[in-house]
Amino acid sequence: MSMTQFTVYGKEIKKRLIDLGRPQTWLIDQVREKTGLYFDDSYLYKIQTGKLSTPSIIAAINEILNLSDEQSAG
Repeated sequence: MSMTQFTVYGKEIKKRLIDLGRPQTWLIDQVREKTGLYFDDSYLYKIQTGKLSTPSIIAAINEILNLSDEQSAG
C-alpha cells in the first residue's frame, strides 16, 4: 500500500505544529472553533495531501498557524 505524499503545504502544517509544540488534535479543535465547520483528522489529511482545498478551512489553518497564503498555494 503506497502512502500518499503530503504537498508542500501539508508539510508546512506538520512543521509548524512541531515548531509550536502542538498536537494535530489542537489544530483540529482550533479550526472547528474558528470556522464552525466539521473538521477531523481525516479531513486534515486530505488537505495535507491535496485531495481537498476548502478555502475557509485553509484560511483558518493559515491564520491559526501564521502561515502565509503563498504557502497554501503550493
